[in-house]
Amino acid sequence: MKLNPFVKAGIGLTFALLWSCPTLAALTEDKNFGLEVKVTGQSEDDRDLGTASGGDVSGVGLDLRPWVYGESGAWSAYAMGQAVTSTDIIETDTLQQSDSDGTQTTDNGDRKTKKNYLAMREFWVGYSGLTPYPGEILKLGRQRLRNDDGQWRDTNIEALNWTFDTTLLRANVGIAERFSEYRTDLKELAPKDKDRLHVFGDVAGQWSPGNWVGIRGHHTHDDGKLDYPEPGVAGDSLDKKQNGDISWLGLTADSDAYNWRNTNTVNYWGSITGMSGDTDTVNPLNADGTRPTEAKRGEDLNGWATDIGLRLRLDPQWQVGAAYARASAEYEQTGLESNRSNYTGTRSRVHRFGEAFRGEMNNMQTATLFGSWMLNDEYDASLIYHKFWRVDGNKPVGSNGINAVENNTDDVTGAILSSTSLPLEDGNKDLGQEMDLVVTKYFKQGLLPASLSQSIDEPSALVRFRGGVFKPGDAYGKEVDSYMHRAFVDVVWRF
Repeated sequence: MKLNPFVKAGIGLTFALLWSCPTLAALTEDKNFGLEVKVTGQSEDDRDLGTASGGDVSGVGLDLRPWVYGESGAWSAYAMGQAVTSTDIIETDTLQQSDSDGTQTTDNGDRKTKKNYLAMREFWVGYSGLTPYPGEILKLGRQRLRNDDGQWRDTNIEALNWTFDTTLLRANVGIAERFSEYRTDLKELAPKDKDRLHVFGDVAGQWSPGNWVGIRGHHTHDDGKLDYPEPGVAGDSLDKKQNGDISWLGLTADSDAYNWRNTNTVNYWGSITGMSGDTDTVNPLNADGTRPTEAKRGEDLNGWATDIGLRLRLDPQWQVGAAYARASAEYEQTGLESNRSNYTGTRSRVHRFGEAFRGEMNNMQTATLFGSWMLNDEYDASLIYHKFWRVDGNKPVGSNGINAVENNTDDVTGAILSSTSLPLEDGNKDLGQEMDLVVTKYFKQGLLPASLSQSIDEPSALVRFRGGVFKPGDAYGKEVDSYMHRAFVDVVWRF
């Protein structure tokens, strides 16, 4: 894994802090370590909607995550590794980026997901002595950044992040930049992550018991070196083709709706976000293979997005709800999102835009109906229906779990000469619809330090089914298969 000197220095500083602070004694004395064992079975059919050979996944993966944690006074430290082996390219990690799923083709194989790999998920040092409040901590290192709806941040990334979490006020402020994937198979970053700095902050307070209002902001500064095409030289999908600066500013209001422990009869959430910025994009070669007149083009971006929802508790076990999200054609997300949250009211996080489709807030609107059920601390289940449309019927949508292609074939032999992404049909807004089912059985409640709540979400043992069936709409044309599905069975045991 090739790292520049600044990355090496940053990693070295982090580990130096980790092992030089008083935490080491606490780790040794308290034996505060463990192992998370996760077995994932995945079945997936027609991610390409039947437009190419393959497109199927069927296999089992074993994901071992050893972790160690300790604290002494105001200091704390944490590290989690990962070892994965599988029979196919299995998604054992719900935080896995969409472009690291094995579909990316490169000329050098430096970003090709493999069946077996080693990784470092997190390594950070924390200090909670800046204020006297117990819910405050400053972390330095690779860590889990997450907000409640998962639409701004939910990823492991190198960061300096300050969190303030009390009964009446919550706040986060930090900076982050991805320097490496820390995986033995993904040796290079995705082009969008190269030299991209994130600065973010949010604050929310209770205006009445259980009702929160907040404001949040995010800015990305991307000054990475652009890779310009050369005549006669094959391009690489890892070439960086765009950089720039983008800012987001949003308002939120909710009834603590993402907290599955609340017992409100009515829960609601709502957010509205504005985005503006400018980008520079590399121009491709001319049709005859010569350089374009202008090497790059500049573009001003302005967009907005909203997500609203309402959930009604019928009795202590059953809830029903509806939600709606819309994002303008130019809107894009921060690049750190997972779009997973507890919006259905259960402990299980569910993808906001479909377990199969996995849409993004970009030129898309979504109408959602759902019902959920919880039985004590032993079971929970969510049944969800989504309907997806394009906002602008003549523009594409953001990346998602669909990878349909358009084939260029030889007229005589029928052999496939080349494949490109399937363009959506102009004027057709109907992207499709989906049904999701998520069911979990919990075995026992784990007792973990409060400081690990961001890193370890689940109790100590569970079995979970996550699945979605997607039916493509008219926007994909008439030559695609009628359905695609993606389903997982996760078995987690934490020692």
